[in-house]
Amino acid sequence: MLIINCKNYAEASGRRLSSMLRAAASAQRRFGVKVAVAPPPPLAASCARRGARVFAQHVDCAPAGGTTGRAVPEILRACGVSGSLVNHSENRARPADIECAVEKLRALGMVSVVCARTSAEALRMARMGPDYVAIEPPDLIGSGRAVSSERPELVEGAARAVASARTRSKLLCGAGIASAEDARRAAELGSSGVLVASGVVKAASPARAMSELAAALAR
Repeated sequence: MLIINCKNYAEASGRRLSSMLRAAASAQRRFGVKVAVAPPPPLAASCARRGARVFAQHVDCAPAGGTTGRAVPEILRACGVSGSLVNHSENRARPADIECAVEKLRALGMVSVVCARTSAEALRMARMGPDYVAIEPPDLIGSGRAVSSERPELVEGAARAVASARTRSKLLCGAGIASAEDARRAAELGSSGVLVASGVVKAASPARAMSELAAALAR
């Protein structure tokens, strides 16, 4: 699995975002690796209408109906969004809300990707049974220094922790991932994929960066 978190980067809009969506679909076809794009929240529905695999950057444990300003899973699904990040370091959630979000996403047939900062937290998240747990130490996010090379022991420990939970969860690796070598090393350490942001969104050629990452994961 390769997930591109566009955050709220100015580069993730207009023609450049359209190009990234096409590149994601192309990389998925060429390499047989699942590729999802998490666009800026206001653009999620329009991106999903283009046939791309689109994830939300966040969901709230809020019901459809009389709620305002919340990212409601049922509404996202109706717009074609197929999954969501949960508990990213830049948008942390309470444990009860994380568990509720995971349960709602599962019931709706949507993919849940819960972020964790440490191996111990990865274990707690995996026990909730999300599809993926993404290990992302906050100090390496956006640093250009990949966790798979800077702290391989953290990735290995998180992989063991997620496996020990004996749930459906698989490990993803994030924070500083930018190159094919970063992704290849993450896979060697026990990750089932990578969660990338600026390494693709701010690359000179997002399509090339995405292709190289997908190729590395396919190997």
